[in-house]
Amino acid sequence: MKAVQITSYEGPDGLSYDEIPAPTPGAGQVALDVEYAGANYVEALFAGGFVPNPLPWVPGIEAAGRVRALGEGVTGFVPGERVAALTINGGGGYGQVAVTQAGLVAPLPPGMDPALASVVPSNTTTALLVLERIAHLRPGEDVLVHAAAGGLGSQFGQIARLLGAARVAGVVGSERKRQAALDLGYDEVWLRADLDGAQQGQFDVIADPVSGPGRLASLGLLRLGGRLLAVGDAAQAGDQPISSNTLWFNGIGVHGFNLGAMSAAEPHTVGTYLRRALALVASGEVTVHVAEQAPIQDAPRVLAALREGTTIGKTVFVHETH
Repeated sequence: MKAVQITSYEGPDGLSYDEIPAPTPGAGQVALDVEYAGANYVEALFAGGFVPNPLPWVPGIEAAGRVRALGEGVTGFVPGERVAALTINGGGGYGQVAVTQAGLVAPLPPGMDPALASVVPSNTTTALLVLERIAHLRPGEDVLVHAAAGGLGSQFGQIARLLGAARVAGVVGSERKRQAALDLGYDEVWLRADLDGAQQGQFDVIADPVSGPGRLASLGLLRLGGRLLAVGDAAQAGDQPISSNTLWFNGIGVHGFNLGAMSAAEPHTVGTYLRRALALVASGEVTVHVAEQAPIQDAPRVLAALREGTTIGKTVFVHETH
C-alpha cells in the first residue's frame, strides 16, 4: 500500500509518501481500506516528535473507508461495508490500509458522505463524550470553549448547545477566528488577550484544548461547582501547576481527558459515542465544516498550516484508489 510516513521528527519536512507493506488485523481488530482521513493538529505534533513513536510511523487518528478484513473473534461487520473509525491507538489513517480495535469502528448512517464521516471520529466524539460523561453538563448551565473556531472547539460549542447549555461563549486567538466562531453560533466570543480582564465566576463548564496561561486564568471564571476540562495542550506550554487549595477554597474541579487513553481502556464505550456522533452529523444536528479536500500527498502543507494555527474548519485527506 501507499502511505504518508513520519521518517524523522523534523515536522512536516520529515514526512514522506512511500510504498510499504499493508497491515493485517489481529484478534479483535478490523482492517479497513481507507478512502478518506481527517487532518488533525495532534498529527502535526506527532511529526515534531510530541510522542516518540518508533520511526518510520504512519500517523492518522481518524478515517473512513470500507471494511477490508476482520480479525479473529470479530463479528458485526462484513467486508466492503462502509465505516468510520478511530485509528488513534497506533495511527494508520494516512495509509491506504489501517487497522484498529473493532470497538472503535462504526458503520456509516445510510446516505452519509464518507468524506464527511472521516472527520467525525476524533472531534465530535470527544466533545459529546467529554461534555456528557466527564463534565455531566446539565441543561441551563453556561459553557466557555477555548479555541472556539478550531476543529474540536467548533464541536464543543455545538454539542453544549445540543445538551441544553443556556449560554455558550468562546475564546479565540485572532479577530479573523472571532468572526468564524460567531458564525458557528456562539453567543459571544472573546479574544484570548482579553481573558484576564473577564468577569470572574461566569461559567459552569470550561473546555480547554489549548492550555498555557489561559488554563490558569480559566479557574477564576468558574462559579461554585464549575468544571474545567483539560483536553489538550495545543499551545505546547507544558505542565500548568494548579493549586489544590484553589480548587478547595472555590469549590471547583479540573477533569483531564485523553481520547487515546480512553480508546485503549474502553474502546466499546468510545465506539458507542462514535456511533452517536456520526448520527448527529448525518442528521444535520451537528455541523462539521470541511474547508478542503486534499490528496494525502499534501499532508506536509496541511500539517504545517495546522501547526501555525492558520486553518479554520477541517481538511479531509483523499487516498488514491487502490
